Parts: sequence; C-alpha cells; structure tokens
Amino acid sequence: MASNFNSIWDEFNVPIRIFIKRRVNNEQDVEDILQNVFIKIYNNIDNLYKLNIHAWVYKVTRNTIIDYYRMRKHEFDLSEFKEDILPYENLDEDTVIRDISQCLIMMIQYLPEKYKQALTLTEVKNISQKELAYEAGLSVSGAKSRVQRARILLKEDFLSCCSLETDERGNIFGYELKNKECNFCKS
Repeated sequence: MASNFNSIWDEFNVPIRIFIKRRVNNEQDVEDILQNVFIKIYNNIDNLYKLNIHAWVYKVTRNTIIDYYRMRKHEFDLSEFKEDILPYENLDEDTVIRDISQCLIMMIQYLPEKYKQALTLTEVKNISQKELAYEAGLSVSGAKSRVQRARILLKEDFLSCCSLETDERGNIFGYELKNKECNFCKS
C-alpha cells in the first residue's frame, strides 16, 4: 500500500498543487488542500484499482477546493467563486463529452421533425447548412434559422435535465443531473 501511495504522490503531487494554486491564492491554504486531497487518496487507496485514478483524483481535488470555499463562506460570497475547475491534465474530459453527446443525441430524437432533421444532418452527420437548405428545400438563411432554433430547443431540454459545469471560457468539464426523472442523461 505504501509503495502504491508513493507512486500516486510522485505522479500527482506537482499537477495537483498547480491545479489548486490556480484556484486558491493563499499558499498555506494550497498546502492544506493538497494535504486533505492526499489524505482522502490514502484512505481510499484500496479501492483505487477499480477506478479511473486520474479522473477520481481530480474529482476529489475539485470537491476539496469547493469544501474549502464553503468553509470560508463567511469571509466572502461563495457565488462569486467561479468554478473554473479544469484539471491540469483533463484526462476525464473525453468521458464527460461522450456522456453529454449521448444524452444530446437521444434528446434530438424527441425534437419536432424539422428540428430533428436539421440537427441530425448538420451536427451529427456534419453536412453544411447550405446542403441542409438544399435537402430541406429551404433558403440558406432559412436553414441557418432552423438550425439555430433547433439548438435553442435542444439547449432548453438539456438544461432542464442537467446543470453544466464550465470554466470561465465556457469549456465544459462536468455536468450534474438536475432532474432525476430525466430519461436521457444518466450521471
């Protein structure tokens, strides 16, 4: 167990420290958070072989940073804290994007037919909006409007089901199911 922990320390100590420093200004707090993360890793080391270790370590780190800000909530407003919590090496990004993509593809199937067709052709099959206009017998501006309207409907459906976690640049790094009865997205 000790050698396993030491190898995890060697692999993650520097990237996790950088990850925390990007979100916490006080060096002592960075050290405290880093220590708490590695305590959690140590306490769960026997179960790590079952998990994607990289994704789990960054998830624990994100949650520990959030806990840090919650504990200090009386010092400042937590709503001002931007969750730009992307891993130094975002190894879990593909999984998040894949999960969200599967959810969105399922949601597209339930859009009204004209919007379903517009998104399926342009976003899933990657044809141009000009080609969509030809296929659907629309003007190019009509096709663009249809795609935009379809995207808006899809976004409304998705956001009624899930909350996205994004950084300050709008990059998605996670999502959480808002509506437990959503049949499209399973977290």
